[in-house]
Amino acid sequence: MKARFRNRFVFLTDILLIAVSALGSYVLRLELTEDFFRFYLQAALWLLGTSLVIKPAVYYFFGLYRRLWVYASVSELKLIAVSVTTASVIVSAVNVGLAWAQIITPGFSRSALAIDWLLSLVFVGGSRFAVRLMAESSLPHRDGKGKKIVVIGAGDAGALVVKELQKNSQLNLEPIGFLDDDPAKQKHQIHGVPVIGKLSDLANVLEERQINEVIISIPSAPGKVVRLVADICRLKGIPFRTMPGIYELLGGKVSVSRLREVEITDLLRREPARIHEELIGQVLKGKRVLVTGAGGSIGRELCRQIARWNAASLILLGHGENSIFEALLELKADYPGLELIPVIADVRDAVRLQAVFVQHQPQVVFHAAAHKHVPLMQINVEEAVANNVLGTQNVVETADRCGVDRLVLISTDKAVHPANVYGATKRLAEMVVLDAARRTGKAFSVVRFGNVLGSRGSVVPLFKRMIASGGPLQITHPEMERFFMTIPEAVHLVLQAAAMGQGGEAFLLNMGEQVRILGLAEDLIRLSGLEPGRDIEIVFTGIRPGEKLREELWENDKTYDLTAHPDIFRSTGEDMADSARLRATLGRLAALVTGSQPEAIIDLLDEVVPGAAIRETPPPVDVTDVV
Repeated sequence: MKARFRNRFVFLTDILLIAVSALGSYVLRLELTEDFFRFYLQAALWLLGTSLVIKPAVYYFFGLYRRLWVYASVSELKLIAVSVTTASVIVSAVNVGLAWAQIITPGFSRSALAIDWLLSLVFVGGSRFAVRLMAESSLPHRDGKGKKIVVIGAGDAGALVVKELQKNSQLNLEPIGFLDDDPAKQKHQIHGVPVIGKLSDLANVLEERQINEVIISIPSAPGKVVRLVADICRLKGIPFRTMPGIYELLGGKVSVSRLREVEITDLLRREPARIHEELIGQVLKGKRVLVTGAGGSIGRELCRQIARWNAASLILLGHGENSIFEALLELKADYPGLELIPVIADVRDAVRLQAVFVQHQPQVVFHAAAHKHVPLMQINVEEAVANNVLGTQNVVETADRCGVDRLVLISTDKAVHPANVYGATKRLAEMVVLDAARRTGKAFSVVRFGNVLGSRGSVVPLFKRMIASGGPLQITHPEMERFFMTIPEAVHLVLQAAAMGQGGEAFLLNMGEQVRILGLAEDLIRLSGLEPGRDIEIVFTGIRPGEKLREELWENDKTYDLTAHPDIFRSTGEDMADSARLRATLGRLAALVTGSQPEAIIDLLDEVVPGAAIRETPPPVDVTDVV
């Protein structure tokens, strides 16, 4: 059994060691001669008495009796050094003062004070780390019958994974080696586990060492590394798991419990860029933050990451009560000290929005509420305009009236030369936000990016359902391509861009290269343990109404400036609508929505939205074209 140590025993041990240190410092300085008892005993007893009074009090102040020393680490070692040094300085000052006042008359030794400090450091640190050593020595002995594990990555995360595997024998996983491309780590050991080669050696190691499982423990590993490991393991028939990517771990702790199966998001990881977190902290810390669409995929991740920054309160506004309730439960569990305010409201209801803003007085607003399903919006034109355009107008105008300092609209690459109703409504929403920024001088801005992997209604969950049902997996066109980014990475970059905004900016996230949907589908099939074409058939159904073969994130006639973050660009030539004309357009749209005139709405969108070509998109043959 693991030994259990109570801190009262640590306290009693400290009392004994303090006495040994105080008396021992004089003994080491002078030895146990007749002179010691004649001239120095009084000074030694004064040192003993002051140490017994002062040192335990200082140790308690620094929390040395509130630690579980079976988990002692370098941070605890630093704490011990600070505590012991502080206590010794106070004890020395008191004893020097007593000697100066001639209360301690014969035999006072300043060098004994230095010896006492050294002995205290050794005794206090040694006694506590002995607790950890005894606890580790009581761990069950490995019998060599556990599953053999090779860990990819011998960095901090890999060392933590190995340590956890060694401590948790019930997992029945025995790490036998690391693979790491760093030449300086080769043939070295971490927690007794050797670095046995480089990543290129994986195939040979799997065969020669009879490995049962592979763990990828590099949170910053790009997708090509994860893909390489996954492909080799799949060919060899070896299970593999991974630690989540760096953006997924924001706000969480890296531990063995976070290991999971490799997902499609891991194969598309990019190398993380430099993170300027101090900017985000300046914008969010101590602020009242409101997120619209807080129950959606982007909105919920925004709430997760905002919660890390010690906001004064977080207001979760959404139309769906179930999604808001689920988000609230998750955030309450992870951030019990954060004030969370759930609000069930519709952004189309201007009166309700006004009441919410007046009651809760948000200082920062992230507007993520939107209808986003392209084919569905093609046959629900009025709803797309009412929610995405008029809803945005309500949010922006209410934010301006109620003194919101900063507002960020979450936009999309489909707003560039929009060929569908959804893209046109998001471009018009951008124009509303940028016009308000110009009129008010407030830090209202837009962040535009492409598809996010795994969001509700997106292609990945749809493909997974098709695979689970045995196929066939339906793709619209073999050459269809899209920009993709993981939800945590996209949201992190949104927060970075929001922190940079001064007002009127349209920020664009660097989405990397476009990804073929066919390749994405094949990867998902293989990650499910199946083979494309053999186990799951892939069929092509034709491009749906409003879809492009390839999306555009950049407009050729616009210029883009670099920002402080390498993955965020600022558009310097966005079309700024005349305020009076824009307001008139919004009024006409509201009237057309009320009158349910979708054809007239499409004509107006084509007229006022830059580059729009919605009318050229063929209408759906029937409602089944939307899926």
